[in-house]
Amino acid sequence: MKRTLRQLQQWLQVEGQHVGEQIVHRATIDSRDVREGDLFIPFRGERANGHQYVRQAIEKGAVASLWLADEPNPPRDIPLLFVEDSEEALQTLARAYRTELDATFIGVTGSNGKTSTKDLIDAVLSPYMHVQKTEGNFNNELGMPLTILALEEDVEVAVLEMGMSGFGEISLLSDIARPNLAVITNIGEAHMEELGSRNGIAQAKFEIIDGLQKDGLLLYDGAEPLLQSLVQQSDCLAKTFGYDAQFDFVATDVEEVDGGTAFRVIGSDMTFTLPVYGRHQVQNALAAIGIARHLGLSDEQIREALKSSHLTPMRMEPVLLQSGLLFLNDAYNAAPTSMTAALQFMKTTTVRPNKWLVLGDMLELGTNKVVYHEDVARYVCDMDVAGVSLYGSLMRHAYDLLQERDVPFPVYYEEDDLEALASPLRQRADDETLFVLLKGSRGMALERMIHYVKEDVR
Repeated sequence: MKRTLRQLQQWLQVEGQHVGEQIVHRATIDSRDVREGDLFIPFRGERANGHQYVRQAIEKGAVASLWLADEPNPPRDIPLLFVEDSEEALQTLARAYRTELDATFIGVTGSNGKTSTKDLIDAVLSPYMHVQKTEGNFNNELGMPLTILALEEDVEVAVLEMGMSGFGEISLLSDIARPNLAVITNIGEAHMEELGSRNGIAQAKFEIIDGLQKDGLLLYDGAEPLLQSLVQQSDCLAKTFGYDAQFDFVATDVEEVDGGTAFRVIGSDMTFTLPVYGRHQVQNALAAIGIARHLGLSDEQIREALKSSHLTPMRMEPVLLQSGLLFLNDAYNAAPTSMTAALQFMKTTTVRPNKWLVLGDMLELGTNKVVYHEDVARYVCDMDVAGVSLYGSLMRHAYDLLQERDVPFPVYYEEDDLEALASPLRQRADDETLFVLLKGSRGMALERMIHYVKEDVR
């Protein structure tokens, strides 16, 4: 971004001091992250008041700062814009800058897979267009506006991940981004506590069309009846992706290959490959393929780009130890839908003959959390595995059920000591026949298991 402070003042329609032609390149809400040319936006919270760091931000290179109008003692010698609400001001700036960018905006949401889908869209388009995407977890009411304000002037495609925990949040993000294209990856059970039901979750995710431009396109999981119903009640143009032949983008002939997954798409004579495992990742790739085709790329261009794609870590990520043990690190997050997908992959995979499951609590599931964890145990009962390690207070329910079933494989459990849980795997650290799944919610940080077993990673 290259806008003067005076232009930002006009966007906000507020009073200021020492406002001139200073060039602003970006906005930040973290004084530790200030770069030359930033606009610093202080927030006032229960534990800290960002106004205390305004002068520090200026000294580090910020050209100006916002200042809440009711915050006393503003420094008189530095450029300030006086606003009523920091969050609303940030969103107003992002909304204004977005309208001045001649770029295709793509919004991505869903209960599971939105980060992987965002990464795959970026991977497919980047060789042929100037693409920028959401980095890290900047997908909420603060993070997405910051992402927009960090977009370069000549960006051609912006891929924005949109997360939420309650009603109205995706609607706000969509209104700010005004996407040309939108993707809903699926509807799961995460945030059930706040939204009450899968139907509530579907309605909250479907808010992504609230800001969708009139000639925009929605791509969604065609196998989800809750989304089908919402699409039928709307007037938006929509296309489906999945494994049913009646969908618009359909994957077939999915098979594991060395280091990833191969598949075909109905209507194309090509074989596509992904450097990750899992049918659900193929489904995410279908959304990227649909968008790439819509933007004019050929299947050959898409195939070449997918081949070398890279996902954000901890999404079905193979991690090979020097000793030979192979982990499948899918520990970024977990809900019943994604847990089932990971277990289904492990059940059918032939990557290695022996399989081990390390499963952590699934969080934010509301009143049915015990049932969902017991369902994990019921699924695991029928699997041919070398062992199962369960971690967290909720996985105790899965552990108890497996003990009752008297399964033919060892089951280990720890409530809060992951290092102790690593002991059985540490004893098999040089086992080149073993394939270990790590799957749990972000709060469980199961990726630590890799280093508890062995430090050396290829």
